[in-house]
Amino acid sequence: MGISGKLKAATVIGAVLMSLASSAAFAEDAAKPAQGGTLIYLEQQPHTNLYPPAGGFYPNGGVLNQITDKLTFQNPKTLEIEPWIAESWTVNDNATEYTFKLRKGVTFSDGSPLDANAVAKNFDTFGLGNKELKQPVSEVINNYDRSEVIDPLTVKFYFKKPSPGFLQGTSVIGSGLVSLATLALPFEQLGDATKIVGSGPFVVESETLGKELSLKVREDYVWGPAKIEHQGRAYLDGIKYVITGEDSVRIGALLSGQADFIRQVQAYDEAQVEGQGYKIYAAPTRGVNNSVVFRPDNPLVADVRVRQALLHGTNAQEIISTLFSANYPQAKSIVASTAQGYVDLSSKLTFDPAKAAKLLDEAGWAPGANGVREKDGLPLVLTAYESPPQPQNKATLQLVSQQWAKLGVTLNVLAGDAGSRTVDDLDPAKTPVSPAMVGRADPDVIKSQYYPKNRDVLRQKGGPSDKVKSFVDDKLNGLLEALSSEPNREKRLQIAGEVQSYVLDQAYAIPIFEEPQAYAGAPYLQGVEFEAVGRPRFYSTWLAEH
Repeated sequence: MGISGKLKAATVIGAVLMSLASSAAFAEDAAKPAQGGTLIYLEQQPHTNLYPPAGGFYPNGGVLNQITDKLTFQNPKTLEIEPWIAESWTVNDNATEYTFKLRKGVTFSDGSPLDANAVAKNFDTFGLGNKELKQPVSEVINNYDRSEVIDPLTVKFYFKKPSPGFLQGTSVIGSGLVSLATLALPFEQLGDATKIVGSGPFVVESETLGKELSLKVREDYVWGPAKIEHQGRAYLDGIKYVITGEDSVRIGALLSGQADFIRQVQAYDEAQVEGQGYKIYAAPTRGVNNSVVFRPDNPLVADVRVRQALLHGTNAQEIISTLFSANYPQAKSIVASTAQGYVDLSSKLTFDPAKAAKLLDEAGWAPGANGVREKDGLPLVLTAYESPPQPQNKATLQLVSQQWAKLGVTLNVLAGDAGSRTVDDLDPAKTPVSPAMVGRADPDVIKSQYYPKNRDVLRQKGGPSDKVKSFVDDKLNGLLEALSSEPNREKRLQIAGEVQSYVLDQAYAIPIFEEPQAYAGAPYLQGVEFEAVGRPRFYSTWLAEH
């Protein structure tokens, strides 16, 4: 029976037998890493594009993390930046010049050297983009000017203004190093994993686009992060990704022994998984919280009082207790409590329906005959598209819709796979409300989310419609620019706090919960690790006998 047939045959009954049979052997072998075997990894969605700066999409990052290395390694426990491909580095006082000394003997899987020239070409591409090849600028690199190859193992980077987040930016998924041959390909070809040549512990063996991806170990790999315990080749012989969209099929396959590791475990499945001796991994993303954001270009939400009303009319605690688990802490700011620069602003996030109703009254939205508030003959009817990558996002938005309905506000929730979604979501006239989140363990993550030249979740760029009044918040943008350009750490964190307060005072966003990435693994699966924002690293992973 093929893997797809086995997945369909997965049952909970088989899980009990598998769990009991494997527990004794697992206990004996868990302490000593074993080499060999192929990890079967069930992913909810297929990867899209593997140009490294596109690695923020979790299916992309889950692949890139295995086949690329980074200049530096961010310790997921301490968040300190440690050596990896770079042995050492120096930064000038105002964070406009960074110099890296590289390890000797590192090569890409095609045999080409990972030297100063290759590193320079990678960051010139990530920092400046390549219009001819349609390769976009990385959202984690700010104020980039140029690179300079000092010698074969020394590279220097120059910035137009201070760029204090750059060092951490060299450690993230979006800065995975790829060969010159890969960088020479146009963006549209980089969705084919077989074209991505990295220096990581695994290499792409084969791919059936949208269905399966097979990686094999790189036998000569000897340049893992310098301070981690495991060195040398990866323990696993390979990794097979199988795209399995249905939650129940992924859970059933795991519990029946047909899969070893799965991503996107819904909160309501956690008890079933843990009850049978399997492990839930809820890796924190340490960035901007799972939120509802507004597009103030739309006249329905242009008035800050309307946005504030909807903020105070949203009961985040009810959403979490109804749909989620303890792995999803209630948001106390727009960024997670584990994020750098976090400030507890829960006093600005109170659930207060009376205050919400009063704000809507003051803004001129009066209850209509059918219960929906109206102003100048226009009903207060809003639209949002669900975001499939975010956990239970459809149910979350539907519960928000129920809460807002009590205020006389309608929120229509549309399917996230609708053909018009991408275009409509860019247009504030059509989509005044949207779910949003982004993970990164550096304060620059806030700029990534809100800045017009990055993700621009508020749609300051406006949309294709002429029905909306142009919206630009110069104060917010100035704060974001200062955040990404302040070399003094204490001042930078202070600015991060100011941005958080300002976004909530303007009610641009309603943060709901701190989003983890939820995975589940078999009891015989050992050594699973995650980088600082929740993507798995299988370099030190092994399969105990079972």
